[in-house]
Amino acid sequence: MSAQGATPQPLTGAALLGAAVLLSLANFMVVLDTTIANVSVPHIAGGLAVSPSQGTWVITSYSVAEAITVPLTGWLVQRFGGVKVFVVALLGFGLFSMACGLAPSFSLLVAFRVLQGLCGGPIMPTSQTLLLYIFPKHRSAQALGIWSMTVVVGPIAGPLLGGIISDTIGWSWIFFINIPVAIAVAIGAWTVLRSRETQTRRVPVDYVGLALLVVWVGSLQIMLDKGKELEWFASTTIIGLAVVAAIGFASFLIWELTAENPIVDLKVFRHRGFVVGVITLSLTFGSFFATVVLIPLWLQTSIGYTATWAGYASAMNGVLAVVMSPIVARLMGKVDPRALISFGIAGLAMIGLWRSQFTTDLTFWGIAITFLAQGFFVPFFFVPTTGLTLSSVRPEETASAAGLSNFLRTCAAAFATSIMTTIWDNTATAKRSLLVGHLNDVPATIGTLGGRGFSPDQALGQIDRLVQVQSTMLATNHLFLIGATLFATAASVVWLAPKPRRGGAPMGGGH
Repeated sequence: MSAQGATPQPLTGAALLGAAVLLSLANFMVVLDTTIANVSVPHIAGGLAVSPSQGTWVITSYSVAEAITVPLTGWLVQRFGGVKVFVVALLGFGLFSMACGLAPSFSLLVAFRVLQGLCGGPIMPTSQTLLLYIFPKHRSAQALGIWSMTVVVGPIAGPLLGGIISDTIGWSWIFFINIPVAIAVAIGAWTVLRSRETQTRRVPVDYVGLALLVVWVGSLQIMLDKGKELEWFASTTIIGLAVVAAIGFASFLIWELTAENPIVDLKVFRHRGFVVGVITLSLTFGSFFATVVLIPLWLQTSIGYTATWAGYASAMNGVLAVVMSPIVARLMGKVDPRALISFGIAGLAMIGLWRSQFTTDLTFWGIAITFLAQGFFVPFFFVPTTGLTLSSVRPEETASAAGLSNFLRTCAAAFATSIMTTIWDNTATAKRSLLVGHLNDVPATIGTLGGRGFSPDQALGQIDRLVQVQSTMLATNHLFLIGATLFATAASVVWLAPKPRRGGAPMGGGH
């Protein structure tokens, strides 16, 4: 944190347990909202009269807005105090959750999702750093294990809750359920933690750095979201956004590295362990999150699943993830975390290869079993990666490092989602053209279907539907292969990090 001077003693007993539950619940709620809308996209798109591909903006707008404020956490905590930032962000999150549920149009929904994401951004790193602040240092690995479990389970529980809620009481309630949780956690956190507010100091506002951050991240995400619709670089709009993003990013780097009080402390990148950790985290989480978005969308648009059943399949991810997270947290002090991380990511690569063999006649359990297996490997990747990343920086850099690592993770998720949907659509279109060129004796097939009571138009529609389903299946398998390749790359990259002392024992900073 940014605390200066004497640091209060860590909490103990019931106070520690209560604070840990509150901080973890808040983080769970925010992470949940990155995926709870995934299976609800067809419902939202249909209810607000937009296409399913446009409907994914509900996901990416939230992720990008969240990503923009995440790296500002270090500055916010220094200026106002960790507890105040945490509580105010929670209240804002609850307010804009209500606004999202009441949104009468898609454009307003996206606008409110942006505001919701801006409030949700500081909650993740602040909950993480406050957990480390209140736990005894020798139990910091346990604190990170608790926090990491919420990040692992959140994206898994999101599709399940989103599907059930959307199919039963309406998509608006995926946002309304945040309101009582945000209010209750804010009140509880203020009651328990206000006497332990972190030290603050007046830090100048880096307005230029903040503006450049918004410009380059926003331009890049809009370019990725609108690229397919505007035919990519055939559009001057896309070219303009690409130029703005590139110039904005370069300017942001130069400014933040030379500013006296940067809004984002990029100097933490001098630590090799941090650099390798965030590269591994970004590659793996981006691929993982893209899969979490892709499979429910594929199941609903091509295989005929309801949002609820798509959620049931995805939720199997959580069974072994919950079991393994505390076990992996204990292993962190005994086993080289790089080995744990590499094992977990290699397992995810094998799951990707397994899924690349999916067919359209796959049963529910044929899909769900891959999620069950995936849940076993996810904690091996996520829990030690968080520890490896933050243990590489100095104690006073923890808040900034946590903010940056979460920023890159959420950016990776948002960018991967946009890129994935574009590749998916383009590959499906290409595969469709290929399949159409290999159809044999279509008139005879139409005649056969006509003998079964189909009109010529109905028969042609059946053939068209079959071709579309198969082309989408081939595109989906293609993306699983890409994901497996990225996982394999990340499993190798992590070995570039220096071996942490004591096998990645509890994080104290600056190891």
